[in-house]
Amino acid sequence: MMSERRILHSDADCFYASVETVLDPTLRGKPIAVCGSTSGRHGIVLAKSYIAKRAGIRTGMTNAEAKKRCPSLIIVPPHFERYSRFSAYLRGIYSRYTDAVEPFGLDECWLDISSLPRDPVEIAEQIRCEVRDELGLTVSIGVSFNKVFAKLGSDMNKPDGITVITRQNYRDTVWRLPCAELLFCSNATAKRLAEIGIYTVGDMAAAEPEVMQRCLGRKGLTLWSYARGLDSSPVISPENAPEAKSVGHGITCVSDIDDPAGAERVIYALAQSIGGRLRGLGLSARGVHVTAKNSALFCRGWQKKISPTQSESDIAATACELLSRNYRWQLPIRALTVTAIELVSEREPEQTSLFCSVEDKLRSERLGRSIDKIRKRYGGRAIVPAVVLGDDKLPSGRGHDIFGEIFDPFGGRGSERDLT
Repeated sequence: MMSERRILHSDADCFYASVETVLDPTLRGKPIAVCGSTSGRHGIVLAKSYIAKRAGIRTGMTNAEAKKRCPSLIIVPPHFERYSRFSAYLRGIYSRYTDAVEPFGLDECWLDISSLPRDPVEIAEQIRCEVRDELGLTVSIGVSFNKVFAKLGSDMNKPDGITVITRQNYRDTVWRLPCAELLFCSNATAKRLAEIGIYTVGDMAAAEPEVMQRCLGRKGLTLWSYARGLDSSPVISPENAPEAKSVGHGITCVSDIDDPAGAERVIYALAQSIGGRLRGLGLSARGVHVTAKNSALFCRGWQKKISPTQSESDIAATACELLSRNYRWQLPIRALTVTAIELVSEREPEQTSLFCSVEDKLRSERLGRSIDKIRKRYGGRAIVPAVVLGDDKLPSGRGHDIFGEIFDPFGGRGSERDLT
């Protein structure tokens, strides 16, 4: 019989704001918020200190609303290079205990310590102390027998706390929580579950799996198994992670897009990063997915299969076609995301069409790699499609220059949460 797994989930408390406080001690004890640009639509609260949280500041709130609610709030611009550096420091501490460390964003990690003979709570406490003493940060840690419950535990006793969820206590500890507290159960998913009388994790666990599947499809079965403590997913370190399943890029526009021409310019800009990242990963896309969020914050997405490609033009043209066929323009578009899906190795044999010029395809691939080299050396704006030049819908400025992120084969910087 296999021994019980012992999984930790460590979550750095108010990570962005805490890093800013460590690097600028004058901010300590004050309400601070890390916010995007005040001049553009990225001017929202990305992270806040606990003092700001107690003053009513919430992630996603606009800068203006946050200042109105807390006039003494100190707004700090994001410094992603600092957060990446401290994230690496955190993983360095975790790796003292196990090689099985799986990042979940910049501020969270799972650790599998099943092979260690020591008490997992003792290890969690030692990690908590080392992070505080060496980095000046606090972490909240969940200890459990699977990843989902460990993640849930790290959210239950913040800040600077440790929560243990065992096979003996998870029914009392977890089942009373609202559905949205469970990993991958969004507020929208919880709302759909509420429509069929499922409000808590315990309700999920008690439901018939067929009911969950009818309501949510395969995701329903996954959440049902999570609620019953049946998650068996392994902790996978980055070097052992499977190949990417998709490569995408999305932005919230500076102002709403109110016509197809404006959407086309944004889509072509987004596609620039996708092609370079596919080539950097040695992958080709056999499908394209585009998601549009309208001014009422309602999202819709569409996808289409294509011949394997790394071409920015092919990806952008397909995304534009999908949007043209499906979006009705009853409301303007606030945000767009383009994603290359169904990825395969660029070396995989391809059955070409009679109407496809192999010579043109090879020429396009060589051109793409040449452009990558230029961008890598001179920056993302060295070469861009003429169609996107001068577009005032695209965010710019430090921290939000879409072209400054073009040449990053592994997907750009991370963030505490997916906010846009």
